Amino acid sequence: MTETAVRLNLVDVGQIGCFETIVDVRSPAEFAEDHLPGAQNYPVLDDAERAQVGALYRQVSPFAARKLGAALVARNIARHIEESFCGHDKNWKPLIYCWRGGQRSEAMTLILGQIGWKAAKLEGGYKAWRQRVVQMLEILSQQFDFRLIAGPTGSGKSRLLEALAAQGAQVLHLEQLAAHKGSVLGGLPDVAQPSQKMFESRLYSALSAFDPGKPVYTEAESRRIGAVALPNALHAALAQAPCLKIVAPLQARVDFLVEDYAWVSRAPELLRDRLLRLRDMHSRETLQSWLELAEAGSYAQLAAELLAQHYDPLYQRSQTRQFSQFANAPEFEVLRLDAVSLQKLAAAILAGNLER
Repeated sequence: MTETAVRLNLVDVGQIGCFETIVDVRSPAEFAEDHLPGAQNYPVLDDAERAQVGALYRQVSPFAARKLGAALVARNIARHIEESFCGHDKNWKPLIYCWRGGQRSEAMTLILGQIGWKAAKLEGGYKAWRQRVVQMLEILSQQFDFRLIAGPTGSGKSRLLEALAAQGAQVLHLEQLAAHKGSVLGGLPDVAQPSQKMFESRLYSALSAFDPGKPVYTEAESRRIGAVALPNALHAALAQAPCLKIVAPLQARVDFLVEDYAWVSRAPELLRDRLLRLRDMHSRETLQSWLELAEAGSYAQLAAELLAQHYDPLYQRSQTRQFSQFANAPEFEVLRLDAVSLQKLAAAILAGNLER
């Protein structure tokens, strides 16, 4: 960071890495939708206060809104200093940002700077960060040699990606970033999916850490993963990438799914709700049979029938259509999908596919 930038207490998004602490002063709702990686939320106006000030601005006057806003902001900054910031020594160097680098971040930066801390404000605020994410995802998506791990539902693709990462491979774990397993039943219990903006921020952070000179392994995912979607450029890049197919016996896949979806025994109503989402794709009799298997706890039989009647036909129709190199992809056979087998499979893939 230049000396001029330090004197002005103003930095751009390319200098974010110079700061040990990133302080987001937006409201909790704004922060929850998306924020800079590693940012901590110390709102100068909470959600109710922000709404109150906004209503006053529209209904009375900007001057009345500023008076109320100033009092609330000063009170909240004082509380953050007393409760959260006082433990920092004089060398603390926080980066402050709000929505677009306006009055909220200006107020926090000014007061912390007057205390003696080396506070700086992010020029353009979160809006500048968001623009950078969108622009860089377009660029980064074209820079990497992606390798797609393909295979029907229950093939252990996510676990294989984790085994590849453990052996030093670069892995873009899309389902982990999206907090969703990518199917109708794939929502994670008690884990909310990120917003689309936060998902894209996570993608940008992950891609930024990769070496373009090495392959990046990821799953052959549909464009949509639950409620979020891959950006256009990334989806297009993955559609053209070479594929590697996992081939596993049906029983191994059933065993894997029963273990991987162990939560269903603790959340029978959630399982029922998700099975009902298939009502437009299967007959009433078939769906009723699956609901009865779920109620009886016959999860292995339920998994086998879902694979045979729903997921496998869907997989066969979608993969060739979505991924141009799927039809000619090399196959890697595995008899079991336990941790040891997937570690061996990861080693075999890396041994045979580090170079095209």
